[in-house]
Amino acid sequence: MANSYAQSILRTTSTAEALDIVRRLLDLADTSDLSVDFDARVFEEPVLDALLELLPDTDWWTETEGADEASSDAGDDPHAHLPLYISECGVPPEAVDRLIAASGTSPASIRWDFWAWPAAPEAGLDRGGARGAYITLCLNAQDIDLTEPAADHSLFVHVAQVEAERAPWLAARVGLRVIGELVMAPV
Repeated sequence: MANSYAQSILRTTSTAEALDIVRRLLDLADTSDLSVDFDARVFEEPVLDALLELLPDTDWWTETEGADEASSDAGDDPHAHLPLYISECGVPPEAVDRLIAASGTSPASIRWDFWAWPAAPEAGLDRGGARGAYITLCLNAQDIDLTEPAADHSLFVHVAQVEAERAPWLAARVGLRVIGELVMAPV
């Protein structure tokens, strides 16, 4: 299984602007099989409470290893183990706005996973495959791994490594350009 590669096309303080670009990119894509995943690094109890209200059965684990390690799998109380990392796959697309609001200023990401990008004839590319067909909105983070907190948000398009030229092509379709290096995305 190959990894996808991500390239940033937008940095903004406006989630509305970022979501508008996401919608425009999704309009280009084959979304016949659309799924949404959510991840967050949670440092504060009010954010944890808001997210757990929306995702009561979500997976979570602590960011520390060793004696302080705790997780949902172990049945631990997440309130006793902040900071922690939350991950939920298969979120309903209509829950995105509520997840953004609940995340507050915590680093979080929303990833739209779909069937394929369209052909990019100007870039010499046929229709893309599912492995490199994602969009990720990183809230309050500069990087796809959520390790570089920021006061703004980053939007990434994912492509197959061998189709790297698809990222600038996609950016141009929504009136933008790539603004970062192509990086391997987490699986």
